[in-house]
Amino acid sequence: MLYRTLELTLAPALRAVYHPLVTGLSNVPRTGPVIIAANHVSFADEFFTPLAARRQICYFAKAEYFTTPGVKGLAMKGFFGGMGHVPVERGDTRSAAAVIDIGVGVLREGRALGIYPEGTRSPDGRLHKFRTGVARLALRSGAPVVPVGLIGTREVQPPGDRWWHRAPVEVHFGTAMHFGDRAGEERSARVLREVTDTVRTAIQQLSRQDYVDAFAASSAAA
Repeated sequence: MLYRTLELTLAPALRAVYHPLVTGLSNVPRTGPVIIAANHVSFADEFFTPLAARRQICYFAKAEYFTTPGVKGLAMKGFFGGMGHVPVERGDTRSAAAVIDIGVGVLREGRALGIYPEGTRSPDGRLHKFRTGVARLALRSGAPVVPVGLIGTREVQPPGDRWWHRAPVEVHFGTAMHFGDRAGEERSARVLREVTDTVRTAIQQLSRQDYVDAFAASSAAA
C-alpha cells in the first residue's frame, strides 16, 4: 500500500524535479524474478533505481529497522515494510548464508530483488571490490542479473548530509546476464569470483567509476 501511494505521489515529483536520464529500461523484465545489481553511492539510490525501473524492487534491510522500539521504531518498520524490503540479520557466516536463502525465496516469488554487491555505500565515490553474494543468488535462483550504473545520486545526497540537492541523475540498465546453467558450480570459490567480477565489470562500464580492488568496509577503516 505504501509503495503504491509513493508511486502515485513521490515518483512523479522526483521525475519532475530531477528529470533522471534513464537508458536500457527494456533490459528490465516487467514481471518475474530478476536481480537488480547496482553500484551504491547514496541512500538516494534506493529511490532512483525503482523510479527508473518502473517496478517495485525489494531490498535487504537491517533487522533493527523492524525491531527498534518506540515511535521511531514503528515508523521505520512501517516504512521499510511498506516498501517491501526484507529484514535480515547481519554479521556472521550463518547470517550471510541466511540472507542468500531469504533472497532466493524473494526471487522464487517472482519479485525483483535489489542488491548492492559492494556490501555497503562507497566511502569515496569509487567502485569497490564486490562480495560474492550476487553470484550465489544468481547461481542458486537462476534469475537473470540486470547490472545498473547510478550516476549523480551522491551529489543529490552527499555523505553525512540529511538534505537532498538538485543534481543531474543518470540510471543505466545493462543487458541481463544469465548464470543459471552454472548452478552446480556454486561451491567453487573460483566460479563465484568469476561470476561476481563479470557483474562488477558490467556495472563499472555503466557507472564509469574508478575501481578499487579492496572491499569498501576495509577501505573506509583505512
